[in-house]
Amino acid sequence: MNEKILIVEDDRSIRSFMRVLLTAQNYHVIEAEDGNGGITLALSNQPDVILLDLGLPDNDGLTVIREIRPHVNSSIIVVSARGKENDKVSALDEGADDYLTKPFNAQELLARIRVALRHRKATADKAVIPEESFCYEGLCVDFERRKVLVNQQEVHLTPIEYQVLSLLIKHQGKVLTYRFIVKEVWGSVALESDTQTLRVTMANLRRKIEADPARPSYIVTEIGIGYRFCEDPS
Repeated sequence: MNEKILIVEDDRSIRSFMRVLLTAQNYHVIEAEDGNGGITLALSNQPDVILLDLGLPDNDGLTVIREIRPHVNSSIIVVSARGKENDKVSALDEGADDYLTKPFNAQELLARIRVALRHRKATADKAVIPEESFCYEGLCVDFERRKVLVNQQEVHLTPIEYQVLSLLIKHQGKVLTYRFIVKEVWGSVALESDTQTLRVTMANLRRKIEADPARPSYIVTEIGIGYRFCEDPS
């Protein structure tokens, strides 16, 4: 079955360009020209990847992310003319997985989509971590069902947040450099700027799983190097 991609873009020419580009790659493409249409199609179709503009005529793209993120596991790639760092941080804070600034290179867009699809496959694959579940100090991860619980309360993670957490757990006790994590999670198309994306992702992840994100008990920062998941003292 071809992977399903939802384009939410009000510019007809850009939407048409994306459709032709993605259809040529054998993706199944669905389209919306505004935020409300994007929300409806995202919820009803559960696409694999959503390409989302921020400057929509009815709702800001950030609102769209906020509305759909709790209900879909789609990888959300923001494709926007807003290129300021705070726009990127805001989108990632709301639950986007990646950010591409217009005008964009067609091959880079395709590469980012391939990375997003690999994320989905990896998070759905039990072989990512041999054990079916992991528990440490109130944090439990069911890899078979892709569920994360903190003190028996389920926590919703984005695909990127889940993969970062899984990677750290897989290497529990070892320090993983920023560059290693970025390469493993974002793939070969990762840029130096993706280190900032990692920091934002980590802040969001800690906010969801840590009792005190400022004093984390699960994921420790090794200043200037990277991150480490605390080793079981037993």
